[in-house]
Amino acid sequence: MGWKDAAEPVLARMPAVARPEGHVPFRRKLGWTGGILVLYFFLTNVTLFGLDTATANDLFGQFRSILAGQQGSVLQLGIGPIVTASIVLQLLGGADLLGLDTDNNPRDQVLYQGLQKLLVGVMIVLTGLPMVFAGNFLPADPAVATSLGIGTIGVKGLIFAQIAVGGVLILFMDEIVSKWGVGSGVGLFIIAGVSQQLVGGLFSWQGLGGASGFFPTWFGIATGAVDLPAAPDDLLSTIFLGQGQLLALITTLLIFGIVVYAESVRVEIPLSHARVKGARGRFPVKLIYASVLPMILVRALQANIQFLGRILNNQWAAMPAWLGQYTGGQVTGGLFYYVAPIQSRSDWMWFLGLTSADPLDIAIRVLIDLGFMIIGGAVFAVFWVETTGMGPESTARQIQNSGMQIPGFRRNPQVIEKVMERYIPQVTIIGGALVGLLAVMANMLGTIGAVSGTGLLLTVSITYKLYEEIAEEQLMEMHPMMRNMFGSE
Repeated sequence: MGWKDAAEPVLARMPAVARPEGHVPFRRKLGWTGGILVLYFFLTNVTLFGLDTATANDLFGQFRSILAGQQGSVLQLGIGPIVTASIVLQLLGGADLLGLDTDNNPRDQVLYQGLQKLLVGVMIVLTGLPMVFAGNFLPADPAVATSLGIGTIGVKGLIFAQIAVGGVLILFMDEIVSKWGVGSGVGLFIIAGVSQQLVGGLFSWQGLGGASGFFPTWFGIATGAVDLPAAPDDLLSTIFLGQGQLLALITTLLIFGIVVYAESVRVEIPLSHARVKGARGRFPVKLIYASVLPMILVRALQANIQFLGRILNNQWAAMPAWLGQYTGGQVTGGLFYYVAPIQSRSDWMWFLGLTSADPLDIAIRVLIDLGFMIIGGAVFAVFWVETTGMGPESTARQIQNSGMQIPGFRRNPQVIEKVMERYIPQVTIIGGALVGLLAVMANMLGTIGAVSGTGLLLTVSITYKLYEEIAEEQLMEMHPMMRNMFGSE
């Protein structure tokens, strides 16, 4: 008896959101998507009962924008467990250790979805327990412990139960959006979190770190309410790097422009219908073919490495200096310092006095971050394409099943696959590496609202794809026959 037979009784009975029977009207999809978004914002404002908010600190820090959720709320874990479980499944699937055919075998599809939910539950426990019980990341409020008479450990148990429930809720919220709404819940939550930071960075009168947003600051400069230094060097530094945030605005707009342009760069493979004369189409292979979603996996892997470092620092009284050195909860030396991603200008601009770190250490850290993101982006992009049915073989089968063919070639899946192999693997690797490079450069230069480069890339790309999906849904709503052509029914 194989592992599938042994695990099927458990995995097949994992709770799941029922799929809709038949076509879901576009307005209803928008309603489900909007309702889940409202619920997400509500839950991010539900503070954990029993938490001592005065001494709590965010373990994920700068990774928060891509992991969604909110520090100190029920959604403390955000999409972290979902992403980490996806990394494990990607690696197992890429090594062909699972033996699941999720494209053609309905039983394997059920087992895969059940295994994903089981792994998410495991990751909720593995992430939540150290966060609550190790260190002082989510400390218990002594007043609550005294009033309830259950002690500090009991209150910590309540905190863990709440974040575990939040992790399960966000899993099913994602599933509802994927099955009943538009786009994916993971993408929707990332857009929501990053958009909050962007709006705050642009319009807040008292924004992040006590500083006002971009437009209020420049209004203050124009009206003389904000004092500027007289020295030319200090003036330029203030305008571009300080209160003026001009470099952050330029970087933000540049990332928007590059991602939108890259989404429009594509190789279009002509298609024609085998039976309907004159019916033609094109299969686009975009420059960012795998989208920027694999970047979530890369950054989540980095976040988990830093998470491990901070846990070891809290639990290991005499942590070796070569492994990691921490000051005020921030890594300042050792292995964990070198593998920590560059998050802002203050991490590398030693020549402007923004950091006291040694230039050689900074150069090593930048090169490691670039290598991690470029190579990791390419590798995870390949895994993403192969495991989501976007590879040459799966694409050829989809084209064949839709009744289409490539003009001038025999109508055969193997022939179509060979044509696709000329473009998809190369474009996937180039696109994944490009996105990794852009993410690091955006972090190094800074963005409006202190959004991470990866978070900004994800938001722009996901919003663009959401726009395309909404346009496609509207088109199929007006022309119901197209739903059969695209396989939506």
